[in-house]
Amino acid sequence: MSIEPAAAVPVLLLSVRDEYAGRRWAPPGHHWPAQASAVGGLDLVAGGTWLAVEPGGADTGPVAACLLNGFGTPAAEGARLSRGELPLFAVRGGRLGDLDLDRYDPFHLVVVRPSGARVLSWGGSGGRPAELELPTGLSVVLNDGPQGLAESRTASERIRTLMAARAAHFRARFATEPRPRPRPGAATAEEAWGGWLPIVTGDGLALDDPAALVQRREFGDGRIWGSSSISLLALGPGSVRYDFAAVPAEPGGCEGWRRVEL
Repeated sequence: MSIEPAAAVPVLLLSVRDEYAGRRWAPPGHHWPAQASAVGGLDLVAGGTWLAVEPGGADTGPVAACLLNGFGTPAAEGARLSRGELPLFAVRGGRLGDLDLDRYDPFHLVVVRPSGARVLSWGGSGGRPAELELPTGLSVVLNDGPQGLAESRTASERIRTLMAARAAHFRARFATEPRPRPRPGAATAEEAWGGWLPIVTGDGLALDDPAALVQRREFGDGRIWGSSSISLLALGPGSVRYDFAAVPAEPGGCEGWRRVEL
């Protein structure tokens, strides 16, 4: 996440979706008739999304919401609701206070507007939600929360080490590359995102590198965890640009990028 209030495009968001291999999904589109203007990828298992965009109108402006799974106390099995409904709820103006949060497993919900971004965090049943406004500059939001400092964090040293390596490598890389100015009318993702695009698509790291942004991990019990898609959003006053790619077969490639029509 890059926030520069004085820039022509104040807010830039990179979202990498990591999920178990084999979980079926569909690329971004208008998948929800009851919320026809919202756009996002569709989780074909639970029907929700990991990232939703509402282009808005002249009065409201664009808004996006990105979901990350968190750590903490899970919801009761019989009462659990899918977290995939939360980005859609957020972009239509919903507030967490209107939800029975005890019915959701832990999460972090990043809500983005041209004016900035905030992170809504929930550590699970019996806890209290937390809200943080992200500062100007570069921010990283992990499954352990903003900057990896959520109250509820993973107990796994391995996962914590991988997240820290990923955050440290890519925060440094984005800081050394000129900030792009993605114009809504730019013809290609390469034209829109410039020097950030090779970084976004993996920065040449192997899929199993500890710092890999585009990753693939085998847990030794038949389960494979990895990156399935990458989203790039640029939000400015009255405009939003959304570029999307399924993860390339090899890190470092730019094949498959497409601009999502809003």
